[in-house]
Parts: sequence; structure tokens; C-alpha cells
Amino acid sequence: MAEPEGTCWLGIDPGLRVTGYGVLRSRGGSLALLEAGTIRSTGDRDLPYRINELYDGLVEVIDSFQPDVMGLEEVYSHYKHPRTAIIMAHARGALCLAAQRRGVEVRPLPASRIKKVVTGSGRASKSQVSGMVRDLLGISQPIKPDDVSDALAAAIAVYECCRHDRQG
Repeated sequence: MAEPEGTCWLGIDPGLRVTGYGVLRSRGGSLALLEAGTIRSTGDRDLPYRINELYDGLVEVIDSFQPDVMGLEEVYSHYKHPRTAIIMAHARGALCLAAQRRGVEVRPLPASRIKKVVTGSGRASKSQVSGMVRDLLGISQPIKPDDVSDALAAAIAVYECCRHDRQG
């Protein structure tokens, strides 16, 4: 498990079309935003091509920032939509492989745990999560798209969970 102080934290909100990412560094008991954005795949291409785009995009982020730990939001899919779950599993697999190949520890986190860590409620709305992320990171402007805010929330949550594990 990574040492929280001075560690680089990567949060990922996985998606096949748009994957959000957020990179933070912990120093002096606080978190600093290094970068946040999206990795996008080409919607009219076949699945293997799109999966490769996600892999390459995350490798580029990892190579740029050398994160120690990646908090990866777990995917929830309703049982009535099994195809969505299967496609998302492909995307998550590519993201996990990129991190593993670059030596980044992967910590999967349920969305409800991320929300609880960031807002205090596992049922918080997207706007509540985004508002707390902005407050915690000192961001004055709205964070768009939601995938970026969710990824930053995952980075904050994995930092807090690792910090709690070390204290615990």
C-alpha cells in the first residue's frame, strides 16, 4: 500500500465513450490538483479499436504523472442491461491492464463508497459530489463533464481510504 504523503493519486471514472481521470498529489495533509480530463474513444469504430484507445490514453496519463495508486470506480449495471455490463468490463479491463503494466496499484471502489467518503452520504447526487470535490480541491469553476468530477472524487476517495487503512 502506498504512503499517502507525497504520493500521486489517480482517479478513474471508466466509460467506453468517455473515461474521466483526475490526478492529485498529497502534501502536508492536503491534496493538490495536478490535472484532470477525459480519455475519449472513437464512437464509430469497433470495440477492440476503442478499447485500445482507452488503454493508450491511460498509459499516456500514467507516463506523464507516474501515479502510485489508481482509484477505479466500480461499474454498476442493471441486470436488464447485461450487454452494457459486458462492454464496461472490457473498458475496465483495458484500464486495469494499463495501470498494472505501469506498476500502478489499482484500488477498485464502489460508487457509493466514493460518494460517502467525499460527501458523507453514499447516496449523494452528482451535483453534491461535484460541489464537494470543488470545495476540497479549491476549484472555483464548475467541473465538466461529470466524468471528470467523478474521477476526481475517486482520487480523493482512494487517498482517504489508503490514509484510513494506514491509521487503522
